Amino acid sequence: MDAAPGRADRGWIRQAIARVEADTNRSADTHLLSLPLWPTGRGVDVYLKDESTHPTGSLKHRLARSLFLYGLCNGWICAGTTIVEASSGSTAISEAYFARMLGLPFVAVMPASTSAAKIALIEREGGRCHLVEDATTVYDEAQRLATATGGHYMDQFTYAERATDWRGNNNIAESIFSQMSLERHPVPAWIVVGAGTGGTSATIGRYLRYRQHDTALCVVDPEGSAFHRSWTTGDPSVLAPGSRIEGIGRPRVEPSFLPDVVDRMIRVPDAASIAAMRLLRELTGRRAGPSTGTNLWGALRLACELVADGRTGSVVTLLCDSGDRYTDTYYSPAWLAAATIDPTASSGILHHAVTTATWPGA
Repeated sequence: MDAAPGRADRGWIRQAIARVEADTNRSADTHLLSLPLWPTGRGVDVYLKDESTHPTGSLKHRLARSLFLYGLCNGWICAGTTIVEASSGSTAISEAYFARMLGLPFVAVMPASTSAAKIALIEREGGRCHLVEDATTVYDEAQRLATATGGHYMDQFTYAERATDWRGNNNIAESIFSQMSLERHPVPAWIVVGAGTGGTSATIGRYLRYRQHDTALCVVDPEGSAFHRSWTTGDPSVLAPGSRIEGIGRPRVEPSFLPDVVDRMIRVPDAASIAAMRLLRELTGRRAGPSTGTNLWGALRLACELVADGRTGSVVTLLCDSGDRYTDTYYSPAWLAAATIDPTASSGILHHAVTTATWPGA
């Protein structure tokens, strides 16, 4: 019997999966950093898992790998398939890396406001950038391009929560608990993450329940995003203007966001994200992106609450990507002034927190 259309690609798919798995095998796990904070004796520790050390420089390397494996194993990606994604940058950079590894064309559909540094990184990986003025059209435009080219729309916003094995298999949650095993508080009181697709929070939230850990999950959400408002009201149809913090926050609630695995959400002003991003550099010398600042703001607030309640424990969050991608934007005083973002007041709150272990107004 003749092979059905597409089935002749099984040999290529087998080789492609082997290449993606080899990339995983070559990459050591990302570091877990202990953050130097208040004087000793508080009994509360804060950690950052440094996802910027992945080959493509961000947390999205994990997602891109999972999405490619998902598409390959489903038979959606074959030899010559054009890969199309709607992305504000980091996911596209990582997907372009894997597409080039497999010899596949890649097109990133993203807002025209995306930083020039991220566009350059996508192009360096051999990808092509398709910019749109209206950020809300990225989904439909990506699907249109995939259909026109006979390609595959990766659709990170739908498939992020199902492409990753939340039960383990070296996912980010399993890695966190493995690396925390020798710390003085090995089971975190809180894990803090942002939400772009919602895939990371879904993976961690499910894993916490599956492994029966007494750890709560907090999702921090930048101003202008729909996730926090939807979670607090229970209305999944909520729409919002959109986030100014690249990589997290969305104008709509994405299909991969699972509100029922989230224990708490904290809305973080954009100025607070920038202030926390700067604080990290003061404390460690590391330049991280603004989504890391969003994470750190929430982590420090929760750590101060543990101290105030007389509890000991640990809080773990993510360092999502390097600040080198944002030299001309979030690290530029002129850019911040044009965006009317003033982190001065938020910086005062943070410095009070890290010197006294108390959150102002708490």
